[in-house]
Amino acid sequence: MSFRKDFLWGGATAANQSEGGYNEDGRGVANVDVVPIGEDRYPIITGQMKHLDFDDHHFYPAKEAIDMYHNYKEDIALFAEMGFKSYRFSIAWTRIFPNGDESEPNEAGLKFYDNLIDECLKYGIEPVVTITHFDMPIHLIKEYGGWRNRKVVDFYGNLVTALFNHYKGKVKYWITFNEINMILHAPFMGAGLVFEEGENAEQVKYTAAHHELVASALATKIAHEVDPENMVGCMVAAGQYYPNTPNPTDVRQAQLDNQENYFFIDVQSRGEYPNYALARLKHEGIEIPFEEGDKELLKEHTVDYITFSYYSSRVSAAQKDQEKTGGNIFDSIKNPYLEESEWGWQIDPLGFRITMNELYDRYQKPLFVVENGLGAVDTPDENGYVADDYRIDYLQQHIEAMKDAVEKDGVDVLGYTPWGCIDIVSASTGEMKKRYGFIYVDRDNEGNGSMKRSKKKSFDWYKQVIASNGEDLDFTKE
Repeated sequence: MSFRKDFLWGGATAANQSEGGYNEDGRGVANVDVVPIGEDRYPIITGQMKHLDFDDHHFYPAKEAIDMYHNYKEDIALFAEMGFKSYRFSIAWTRIFPNGDESEPNEAGLKFYDNLIDECLKYGIEPVVTITHFDMPIHLIKEYGGWRNRKVVDFYGNLVTALFNHYKGKVKYWITFNEINMILHAPFMGAGLVFEEGENAEQVKYTAAHHELVASALATKIAHEVDPENMVGCMVAAGQYYPNTPNPTDVRQAQLDNQENYFFIDVQSRGEYPNYALARLKHEGIEIPFEEGDKELLKEHTVDYITFSYYSSRVSAAQKDQEKTGGNIFDSIKNPYLEESEWGWQIDPLGFRITMNELYDRYQKPLFVVENGLGAVDTPDENGYVADDYRIDYLQQHIEAMKDAVEKDGVDVLGYTPWGCIDIVSASTGEMKKRYGFIYVDRDNEGNGSMKRSKKKSFDWYKQVIASNGEDLDFTKE
């Protein structure tokens, strides 16, 4: 049993990391727009530093990103040349509702995504649309406090109603929230949260989490009512936690960390808060702001499939004074058995297979790998060509692990869209030099460059992988 014949090979990007055009055609300002590159980035995305406007002291990479807003036709043509069966992208909330609380959508914003989707369909590329990929209108943060406010559920409901009706028949695969568990680790980026002095940050985070969970169920309900063919997925920043040692205290800590990671998907896929979460939150004095009808909505409108990002596994220990390594926003204890990327993210293809097994065993719903890749410094030649053997090697090992999960473990996988199929701005650092793509974009951390696109070595390799439906993973090292 190899990959299904209709396996959705493709690639993934996010609006705030690729589009640019932050003030064009009526678009409003979003939280992710005002997050700069540099030392203030982390305090801002974690909600510790209030920063809700542009200033003259920072560089804001999302303003222009790689200007896909004006180059999407060229970019999608390159995706088609690789043979993409799908393209995962996100919709900028502020293109559709610039402030977030309007009653009618911005027609120019709807038209842009009409054009982008039509361009995909022209080449037979299935759109996989993330409704919210970390972005929310800055107005909703200033006026309502972000996702801490229950009113935002209704504003999100207006957004999804507009999207599902407008793109009916064009888009089948939807994802409600990107990496929803990032609320706990990057709450301003994930939910527009800025914490006030003396505020119970954990209470605020779980209040916002509940509102996003209710909004996700509402979106699933509306999607199925508008078009029964719609498939709605949830998404988690995944990566199995291993215990640091066989010491039962380390094993228990790994269990707790895995539970925290899967808590959101437990609710979205199973339809109710798991007992471990209810007990822990009660013990910590955190109240879940249930309103009438919430439990029924969550129970009756669970997701159709599970999507996730995977970059590395993680390690847990009861003792916190261990050597740390980098990761997707949240750090981990260093695993001495693994190599790591230039940014300290540990490379664990077998962990990918382990994570897929855990997710499929836990939920028994189809999986869709919507992010996986290697961030690295690429050095192009005079023609913009990059011999990125290191990226091919990383992806080759991970696709082999995914293939083992399908063939040997019986995991049901719908598709694979590696992250940053074209070079884009890094979400965690704001850098351009941290590149993931098969396509090189001439732009640097300071915003300099021609924006010219050029193919890397991995471009032709991935084209070969798709053409063979994952059977031919060989490449010649340079």
